[in-house]
Amino acid sequence: MNMSYNRFTPILSGWPMIFLLSAIGLLLGVVLSFVRPLEYSSTVRILITQELGTVDAYTASLSVERIADDLVDVIHTTSFYEKVTESNSIDERYFDEDETKRRKEWDRAVVASVSRGSGLMTIKAYHTDPLEAEIIASSVASVLINEGWTYTSGSNITVQLVDEALNSRWPVRPNILVNAFSGFVLGLIVGVAYILIQVERVRRRHQLIHGED
Repeated sequence: MNMSYNRFTPILSGWPMIFLLSAIGLLLGVVLSFVRPLEYSSTVRILITQELGTVDAYTASLSVERIADDLVDVIHTTSFYEKVTESNSIDERYFDEDETKRRKEWDRAVVASVSRGSGLMTIKAYHTDPLEAEIIASSVASVLINEGWTYTSGSNITVQLVDEALNSRWPVRPNILVNAFSGFVLGLIVGVAYILIQVERVRRRHQLIHGED
């Protein structure tokens, strides 16, 4: 019991420093969240199906999943970006004129994922303006619905909209709460480590002065 008490006594006695570093970490997490503009999200969902005749359900499911994965990769290509910008009134000024920077911005603006074992694809678009995010998400879905088959090697593919655009009410990126909590935890760890290091320094100095083992 004494050993446990002695081990944690320095941490308990050093709580003001730990608290201070935790608070600084939390504050930095919040401040750094505002380095980038706050972005809203818009989410649409589409369903990809394929007519394969007498093929068993498992094989059909794998085929559709592979096609959906291919389309997720296609979304981030320059060709697809151009089709999206042609299909609707997207504000292209939001994206850099330099192609390299534009690709990175487009990759960050649109995120797509596929539900395993199905052809259900979720498309999320991010923008500082929720209406612009909705336009991007809807435009991506529209291109996939009308021209998605041109990007795959599969046949008899049908892409349909199952969930219309749903916009977030509040900014979702960066996640201020997560960043603040991460900063707090990091500050807490640094504070505890600092106290333990100081205790170890004092112990070693005491050993050198008194010649203790």
